[in-house]
Amino acid sequence: MKFTLSWLKDHLETDASLDEIAAALTDLGLEVEAVVDPAERLGAFHIVRVLEARAHPNADRLKVCRVETWPDGPKGAPKEIQVVCGAPNARTDMRGVFAPDGVYVPGIDLTLKATSIRGVDSNGMLVSERELELSDEHEGVIDLPADAPLGQRFIDYAGLADPMIEIAITPNRPDALGVRGIARDLAARGVGRLKDGDVAAIPGGFASPVKVRLGADVKAESEEQGAACPYFVGRLIRGVRNGPSPDWLQRRLKAIGLNPKNALVDVTNYISYDRGRPLHVFDADRLSGDIEVRLAQDGEEIVALDDETYALGAGMTLICDGRRGGGRPVAIAGVMGGAETGCSAATTAVFVESAYFDPVRNAATGRRLKINSDARYRFDRGVDPVFTKDGAELATAMILEFCGGEASDLVIAGKPPKKGRNGVDRTIKLRPDRLAALVGLDIDRDEQTRILAALGFEISSPRG
Repeated sequence: MKFTLSWLKDHLETDASLDEIAAALTDLGLEVEAVVDPAERLGAFHIVRVLEARAHPNADRLKVCRVETWPDGPKGAPKEIQVVCGAPNARTDMRGVFAPDGVYVPGIDLTLKATSIRGVDSNGMLVSERELELSDEHEGVIDLPADAPLGQRFIDYAGLADPMIEIAITPNRPDALGVRGIARDLAARGVGRLKDGDVAAIPGGFASPVKVRLGADVKAESEEQGAACPYFVGRLIRGVRNGPSPDWLQRRLKAIGLNPKNALVDVTNYISYDRGRPLHVFDADRLSGDIEVRLAQDGEEIVALDDETYALGAGMTLICDGRRGGGRPVAIAGVMGGAETGCSAATTAVFVESAYFDPVRNAATGRRLKINSDARYRFDRGVDPVFTKDGAELATAMILEFCGGEASDLVIAGKPPKKGRNGVDRTIKLRPDRLAALVGLDIDRDEQTRILAALGFEISSPRG
């Protein structure tokens, strides 16, 4: 599980240092596997001004630039340096990003040193986004606005100075597969205060033309056995304008190793990591009729979002629409969506899916199909069924903010499981003495109840 420090602080109000947070996480059993601080890799790149860019005397495509740098930071004295640059957009009075001699440039795997290029001395370089591994853009050097603060570290200006933390997750900790769950754990330990995480309901403006049915074969045969899909919440949003997600969201996804796709898809990926709630979005104009959740039959197939064709087996949970005589698979529930109904730049109406799927059946499906997705990873371990509706509301709010549009009323089928294997409504008797014997620590009774309350448990008769 990966997240950034600023992302954690969206949920946790704390003055703790990065080192203190890392130590607390490991102490909580969320072992820190890596901390990547962008300052260690990109902290030496600063914003500079090109005082003059003139033609190179011995090369048609090169320019000789006089660059005003601030080696001691923006409060220090400026220093003029000569740089030979081949970028077509290098020009007099531009503001760019400079790497001095001795700095390692990750995009070209090179440590800079003073050199001579076609008979002209060059010290350092003006860099492109690809040379900083920020994108594939390399047609020109980074061209900043005229008000970019001279001498400032580029990562501070661009909002890139955000350390990434990676923790190991044991199978019994699905709550730590969302940043908010990690923040809750830290707050219970005393490393700050958990911020309000309530999700506001979004009023619908019309009845959804897409309805949802849970097939008889996905319902529970008994409370103990559980159901393949006991609860499904959906909503249609029409009139959306899909495009790139905001820069802040793209930066966070990139920091944890995900490639931004478009705003609709990025929202679902973000909420999956932010709240541990997998979601899916269908292009509503590619759906036919209503949605039905049912079990697969041997011989059915689906082309998934990875463009692979999967042969489905009996007992796998499917999300289907009404095309092909009824029951066309449009997603492998809890594992991966289908390519035919995926969202693209042309999408103008979207159906949001937030559902709860049986973790045992989900894991078996993923293993048989050999699909390892972020959604499957979370559903296999068990997501919070109670947050299903809130997940749909949160996705709606973000989609309306980024893409515009109008949301329908919620479409709800089934209800959250209350008892049994995946139960969320249990009463457990706390025996403080027994706890001490199990963990080997003598924890005061009041501290035990405080920690449980901070983790979200409702405590009744704590002295009983």
